[in-house]
Amino acid sequence: MPKTKRTGLPESAGMKHDTHFVELISSRTRGPLIRMISVERIDPNPHQARSEMGDLQELQISIKEKGVLEPILVRPKGERYEIIAGERRFQAARRVMLTEMPCIEMNVDDREAMELSLIENLQRKDLDVFEEADGLNALIEIYGYTHEKISEKIGKARSTITEVINISKIPAEARRLCHEAGITNRSQLIEISKLKKKSEILEVINEIKERGLRRADTRDLTREFKKTKVKKKSRYVFQYRPKEGDQYKLKIEFKKGSATKEEIILILQELIESLNRKGTLI
Repeated sequence: MPKTKRTGLPESAGMKHDTHFVELISSRTRGPLIRMISVERIDPNPHQARSEMGDLQELQISIKEKGVLEPILVRPKGERYEIIAGERRFQAARRVMLTEMPCIEMNVDDREAMELSLIENLQRKDLDVFEEADGLNALIEIYGYTHEKISEKIGKARSTITEVINISKIPAEARRLCHEAGITNRSQLIEISKLKKKSEILEVINEIKERGLRRADTRDLTREFKKTKVKKKSRYVFQYRPKEGDQYKLKIEFKKGSATKEEIILILQELIESLNRKGTLI
């Protein structure tokens, strides 16, 4: 008995067993082409915004029972196809051994593909805050988008875009600590991203973790932290006291953190010359 071909169409579809089901939809659709594509001809997106696929178990069960209810977005790459959006659906479909799945084929360039991927993931709320921040930052770093343009594309205020992008500057070690501590709230991460030094960021994250601070508490903590960390620049002080007696003590304070022997000698020479010219200390 021939092996049944497993497709990604839902069992409940009225035209499920019609070979031309997707082609019929495509003929009625303007713009992007909707079609069935072999899973073996589909490649993951190398610029995928999601860094982790998460638990696919529930999605696998759904696809196995009902098929792929929503087509993934792909674009042609030679004889193959590259995913624009729908990576989790694709991975789950492969795990349940689907041979083909419904796709929306779009002819777009790299910039448009990344834009579509981000928008689709943001609308589905599939990205965590770090993934969202890195994705938005990639639009700027790789494709030269401005904050204003991103704001227009995804429909969020420019100030919000700027704050989220700043989260991408949080270093890897600090991100790991945030995940371990369950610090995933956007508002908290925005406050953390305002700190400049890695040591300060790590210290604040540990403080949030130990005290179980919430959004408002985190804002107050970072503000207070920045105040206590503001210090005057250290100044180098040269002091000289004679070996015998305490008739005098010479002290020279520099406006910088260090001074060489030559610099000290030069200042002493200038002082002597000045005294010789004036002839008096008064």
